[in-house]
Amino acid sequence: MEGLIAPGFEAVATAFATDPRDGSALTVLQQGEPVVEISEGWRDTARTQPWTTDTLVNVYSTGKPVIAAAVLLLGIDLDKPMSAYWPSFQAAVSVRQVLCHTAGLASFPVPRPASAWADWDLLCADLAAAAPAWEPGSVAGEHALTYGHLLGALVRRVDGRSPARFVREEIGPDLLYALTTEELGRCAELEYSSPSWREATLARSPMLANPPGAFDVEVVNSPLWRQATIPAVNLHTTATAVARFYAGPCAASLPVPQYTGPDRFIGEEVTWGYGVQFEPDGSWGHGGTGGSAGWYDPARDLAIGYVTRRLGDFAAVDRIEEALRNL
Repeated sequence: MEGLIAPGFEAVATAFATDPRDGSALTVLQQGEPVVEISEGWRDTARTQPWTTDTLVNVYSTGKPVIAAAVLLLGIDLDKPMSAYWPSFQAAVSVRQVLCHTAGLASFPVPRPASAWADWDLLCADLAAAAPAWEPGSVAGEHALTYGHLLGALVRRVDGRSPARFVREEIGPDLLYALTTEELGRCAELEYSSPSWREATLARSPMLANPPGAFDVEVVNSPLWRQATIPAVNLHTTATAVARFYAGPCAASLPVPQYTGPDRFIGEEVTWGYGVQFEPDGSWGHGGTGGSAGWYDPARDLAIGYVTRRLGDFAAVDRIEEALRNL
């Protein structure tokens, strides 16, 4: 383990180091300043390239709040229908309903091959023609794969810039989609924590299987995935960039409760803001399949980013959270 550990935060570092993931990083900012900025392990599955401060890793749904913040920066009327900004959009759902996962458009409606992840226009057109799976606004169901295309298409239509460019220019560095050739060289290789991880993940819901490949390491470690724009699940970033996002002004508009009740995808009661979930202790943020997470703790003014390349559980995040609560 290498990096910064400020006095008083040793227990947080210990929580991070208890179960090494052969490639992970943690940044904690207090009042915007780093008090923990540590990493361990390797960037590659062969264990030949040490993890460095600029290593990028795919963090899955940890990136959802970033594309939500991009939409809020547009200053559009959230209660207008999506079709007000996206004329070909057929479903009678509002921007607000999409932002808080109650739109009923939680899956791509047309079976597509894995190569479709690189075809932004095709997947957006599929969603524009889709019918909601439930009465919009009646219940939540995390839009696990579709969230980024629904919101990213708004960014493109309202602002004119692609969502990848908009996020780079308006929200912050190292919050990346559509990686450049140079950025590909900074990426960590994802690997499974166990042989059954992929099957167990896909068993959660059939919506995760179309298009295929989102949880196949052969796909997500490929240039096709890394150079595509899939804002719901392919943000490539660092722990420090995630923490700085939560400490910055763009995230401040996210924690506005919009829905409390059951979530069909998560399988339990949740409180959704704009792209973030609230926890009972008042903290808010979002985790990503595989174990990465970002969140803000207002009681302690802490912004936290944890990223890992080993696709597993949230045990490390749980230990870190407990250590932070006990400061």
